[in-house]
Amino acid sequence: MTPLFSVRNLTKRYGARIGCADVSFDLYPGEIMGIVGESGSGKSTLLNCLAGHLDPDAGQVLFDTRDRGLIDTATMSEPERRMLARTDWAFVHQNPRDGLRMGVSAGGNVGERLMAVGARNYGQIRESAIDWLGRVEIAADRIDDRPRAFSGGMQQRLQIARNLVTGPRLVFMDEPTGGLDVSVQARLLDLLRTLVRRMGLSAVIVTHDLAVVRLLADRLMVMKSGHVVEQGLTDQVLDDPQHGYTQLLVSSVLQV
Repeated sequence: MTPLFSVRNLTKRYGARIGCADVSFDLYPGEIMGIVGESGSGKSTLLNCLAGHLDPDAGQVLFDTRDRGLIDTATMSEPERRMLARTDWAFVHQNPRDGLRMGVSAGGNVGERLMAVGARNYGQIRESAIDWLGRVEIAADRIDDRPRAFSGGMQQRLQIARNLVTGPRLVFMDEPTGGLDVSVQARLLDLLRTLVRRMGLSAVIVTHDLAVVRLLADRLMVMKSGHVVEQGLTDQVLDDPQHGYTQLLVSSVLQV
């Protein structure tokens, strides 16, 4: 099987400081990769390089496009990269305000993503928005409300609807449950697991919460000081960690 997403020797530096160094992995269709590590470990830098928000200093990020096969995303033109971000890719921010237009209605937030890929029929766009609000457990009568009127958990669910409405093949998630109450986190995790599995999505998830990756991720990478120190099947890494740093994370000696 051809990987959907391949990363080869990805490196990003900030002057003398290493953001991430020599990271390589393959991600296959329908697979979820979790990335964990303490604050400053490089996991967010890596995610932003993968998603095209930062330009790496070295290495390749390869994606299996629908029409051209596996290509280096760095060689794409800027219009091609923007279209990829609207169609086959999606990015769920930790703070939903970074992924929503707060002055636009809930339905408008979902509809804008559809319009970006060519949808023009207002009735069909609104029907799709209502359908997706329902999928993320937001009542249809809130479609004209603006996100600022929603709770943090509802804003995050709306951001998920906005991202998934176009049926992307790869989703990047940056601490998707961060900052939410425990009960809200549980509902959101259950929702994410259902949607990701039902749609057959591939995903890369960055989190400090090992419970999140145990629930969602098929495979796991552990980062420390910009380097991947351990990777493997999620249950294998968490139940039988081999690297001393991973052992500390699992035993909660380190505060991540």
